[in-house]
Amino acid sequence: MQKALEQVFDGLRPRFEKGGPLEWAWPMFEGAETFFLTPGEHTHKGVHVRDHMDMKRLMILVLYALLPTILIGWWNIGMQAYAAEGVVATPVEALLRGGVAMLPIIITSYTAGGIAELVFCIVRKHEINEGFLVTAMLFPLTLPPSIPLWMVAMGIVFGVVIGKEVFGGVGMNILNPALTARAFVFFTYPAFISGAKVWDAGGQGNSHIVSDLFGYGAPAVEGYTGATPLLAAASGEPGADAVALVEANGWSYMDMFVGTIPGSMGEVSALGALLGALFLIATGIASWRIMVGCVAGAVAMAAVLNGVAGPESVSMMSLPPHYHLVMGGFAFGTVFMATDPVSSANTQTGRLIYGFLIGVLVVLIRVVNPAYPEGMMLAILFMNVFAPLIDYFVVRRTTRRRAARLAAAA
Repeated sequence: MQKALEQVFDGLRPRFEKGGPLEWAWPMFEGAETFFLTPGEHTHKGVHVRDHMDMKRLMILVLYALLPTILIGWWNIGMQAYAAEGVVATPVEALLRGGVAMLPIIITSYTAGGIAELVFCIVRKHEINEGFLVTAMLFPLTLPPSIPLWMVAMGIVFGVVIGKEVFGGVGMNILNPALTARAFVFFTYPAFISGAKVWDAGGQGNSHIVSDLFGYGAPAVEGYTGATPLLAAASGEPGADAVALVEANGWSYMDMFVGTIPGSMGEVSALGALLGALFLIATGIASWRIMVGCVAGAVAMAAVLNGVAGPESVSMMSLPPHYHLVMGGFAFGTVFMATDPVSSANTQTGRLIYGFLIGVLVVLIRVVNPAYPEGMMLAILFMNVFAPLIDYFVVRRTTRRRAARLAAAA
């Protein structure tokens, strides 16, 4: 099979190389060839670090790490749809129904974003970047299952063009492209991505066909709600117990940990994110320091707010630290978004500080801004901007300490 593919690509290569009739389409050919085959370039002189792992295979490993969150979210979408109708479905039925809503969104993300990526590659005459494989998957996982497909297309194009290409492409962007895309959709069409209605399995679908297959319509169960646990915890009167508000909707801590709750398609399961984190840390792809920093910052900030909460405080101030870790997009953002190697801090100490401040900001946004009880997206984007500054002061401090030691030794 491999030999046959090599022969096919070898026969087509002259058409796409410089001077060939399809020279303009070289990025398309190169992207397809390196997707199926290992690049044939070799180093012959000078000092190089040689590794069998190229960037495409590295990005594919990240997609492997995303599989638990994808599968759990896929199943949860179908389960929530059946729950709205008062039907107890089997896991297979839930997966089939969830796929009808989830697959079109993922396909739209890859198609629209891929076209935008390809246009820039052709104009700038450079190879298709492998990071898009992950960006186009992360973005739809941050969206509700009821979002219209045209919004998905607009969001991913904005993320690719404004979040990455205008800065010069991969490695030069200061913001996470997937979160940039989500921020665009959130602030442009807030009614379609926030609030209780969008999470309700009885909401509006992407099309009449998808609506019929997915079963969108009025919920059949009296009292069924589409609100997320975070929205429920933030909706109480001053002094209310946030945990009691969440449990009043029928959600336990274990429900939120596993992911059997309404929410974004890939963000509902802390368990799925934890499995992905273990894989990324074991393979050395993601920084455990950023993850630990995020958890430590969120726990510390929530503990402080719990300590100062009073009878007139907003309900979110009483939410225990360990609840913040499994609610909303905290786990997903900590593992897959905050650890983006391009837009995060690069120094070892800086990564701990960067992650810690993200955790602090998440809890602050959730508590101080009741209109936006999530916070993870804004916290990461905000710290993306300050990541270079954190690295600057860490390097400066290290340089001064070394200079002082050298001066003392002299």
